[in-house]
Amino acid sequence: MKTTIFGYIRVSTKEQCEERQMLALRSFPVPENQIFMDKLSGKDFNRPQYQKMLRKLKRGNILVIKSIDRLGRNYEEILNQWRIITKEKQVDIVVLDMPLLDTRQTGKDLTGTFVADLVLQILSYVAQTERENIRQRQMEGIAAAKLRGVQFGRPRKPVPKNFFLLKERWEKKEISSRKAAKELHIAQDTFLRWVREQEN
Repeated sequence: MKTTIFGYIRVSTKEQCEERQMLALRSFPVPENQIFMDKLSGKDFNRPQYQKMLRKLKRGNILVIKSIDRLGRNYEEILNQWRIITKEKQVDIVVLDMPLLDTRQTGKDLTGTFVADLVLQILSYVAQTERENIRQRQMEGIAAAKLRGVQFGRPRKPVPKNFFLLKERWEKKEISSRKAAKELHIAQDTFLRWVREQEN
């Protein structure tokens, strides 16, 4: 019985490079009428063709993709889709630009699925670790910059001269903090913060 082979292509509307993926799938070969393609913007990840293809996938089929990131935007999503396809649907996956990610049987003692799952878990771990390292480096960079006196966020509004007069009136209870803030064209919280800062 002939194995049914599907192919999936995903490109953003900005990077019209589906031809590279198409050529790679055709040379596998994936039949032209079994190739599904979604063109998406960066933010929109609603994939109607992918969902349509998922519904067609049956046990024993093969799904061919050019690269692993065609399955999702991040490794959490990729791992989830990988689990649905290989475990729930029991479909083999072939990732053309990473030969280790090929779940077809490769030997009597060790299956392609086991090797591919292991590789994918390692890739996921490396990607997650790198994200955490980037976040840590950013935090360390911000802390070092603050020590050097670098200010982050919007520059603070300078305290106008008439603030001190209004502050005195406020302290004498001649004026409310809300009214003082209104005269200074600032928020009430800002007026009270300036008062606290003057007292420190």
